[in-house]
Amino acid sequence: MYRMKKTKIVATMSDFRCTEEFVKNLYDAGMDVIRVNSAHVTEEGATHIVETVHRVNPSIPIMIDTKGPEIRVTTLDDACGEAIEFRAGDRVAVRGSDGSMRTTRETIYMNVPGIVGDIPVGARMLIADGELELRVVEKSAEELLCEFATGGSLRSRKSVNVPGVSIDLPSVTEKDRRFIEWAVAHDVDFIAHSFVRSARDIAAVQEILDAHGSPIKIISKIENQEGLDRIDEIIEASYGIMVARGDLGVELPAEMIPNTQRRIVEKCIAAKRPVIIATQMLYSMVRNPRPTRAEVSDVASAIYERVDAVMLSDETAMGDFPVQSVETMARIAREIERDETHFKPMIDMDMVSVNHEITAQLARSAVRASTNLPIKYVVLDTKTGRTGRYLAAFRGRKTVMAVCYRLHAQRILALSYGVVPILRNQEVHDRYHFLVDALEFIDQYRKLRDDDLLAIVGGSFGPDGGASYVEIADVRNIRHRNALIEAANKA
Repeated sequence: MYRMKKTKIVATMSDFRCTEEFVKNLYDAGMDVIRVNSAHVTEEGATHIVETVHRVNPSIPIMIDTKGPEIRVTTLDDACGEAIEFRAGDRVAVRGSDGSMRTTRETIYMNVPGIVGDIPVGARMLIADGELELRVVEKSAEELLCEFATGGSLRSRKSVNVPGVSIDLPSVTEKDRRFIEWAVAHDVDFIAHSFVRSARDIAAVQEILDAHGSPIKIISKIENQEGLDRIDEIIEASYGIMVARGDLGVELPAEMIPNTQRRIVEKCIAAKRPVIIATQMLYSMVRNPRPTRAEVSDVASAIYERVDAVMLSDETAMGDFPVQSVETMARIAREIERDETHFKPMIDMDMVSVNHEITAQLARSAVRASTNLPIKYVVLDTKTGRTGRYLAAFRGRKTVMAVCYRLHAQRILALSYGVVPILRNQEVHDRYHFLVDALEFIDQYRKLRDDDLLAIVGGSFGPDGGASYVEIADVRNIRHRNALIEAANKA
């Protein structure tokens, strides 16, 4: 029922395969959020994706990744062909550039003009996700003299990581700015900002959104050591976090990734922020119809950690088995979530600032009640999505039915653990009328009995007044009260 899983699935979409039939197939398979990677799509292609997705179902949320402030090798000189071969022990000069200088066998240019000044002697430079490794052996004002510790084929525009070194990069590139402004104009719900290093990077994106009066939410992608070093301030400044294990796995030793992931997830849940685990979760399904057992265990581990969402990248963007990948991930989620001995509500955890927020206290009370009583669903109404997000943070066992007054609130709650968002189109008649929508929606899938209990989180002062009470009632009394209110309104 209701897609039968609490953990949400983010699926990456390419414009070349985005048809209405394909989107519908992914959605039916269990996809909850569509992701668009601006590094691999034009504005025209991204517009095609948004328009197609919203024709299929306007409630499907869309997340767009910025490219972020990356360091890359410049384009190879024409005389070098498609690649330059280096062996361990080879030496080469490294210089900064505005991107116009071509890389040769003698000098590797990078797209950051001042990069030489930021990198000390002894630093490691990893190219192409660590396939090639250089060490800085000497330094002058104009260039670094580097030696290859690991050789290989160097190609144009390959990514560069410098673990443990802070490079002076802009928070938002000009291409990022254009795509953020495009997102504002095209009804996008989330900006996933790449290579976030501090709260300053998030503020730079928020400044653009505020200038346009946009409600788009910012998801910070954690991809380097700087982001880890400032994770607390980044979580505080963000709507949510994506643990992007691709670049993070280049900067950190592989054995450190699982514990790093777990700590970030715990911090996000405590701060009531959605958290997404990404990168190569079912990567073998790009070319194979079934995942490896190790991949299944990876997805299962993330779900056991109680993440809000797991993400598919190449598997759905360009893989041979995109729908099967989503179906597989959904099956794993449903199976793992059946383990009720592990999935206990997190009502006693030390959650950030709960004791000073009425909404958080009410959400915790509703989840606690649904643990101690035979409650079928937790039901709420929300204008901004905040109450639904708080309920998700306590990771209750019961499905949360969130009646939303705005389409944007419905979409952003589609990313939250265990929440089924419903859009309310009617005019608000009274403070209880949202329950009619919830009961009608539930009855489409599972007929409620008169003695079924619901936990209701509502507000006595209308949608703008926020949550102010928790009520526990059976379906019979709820329907009776609504009938009396309807009769009084007609009279």
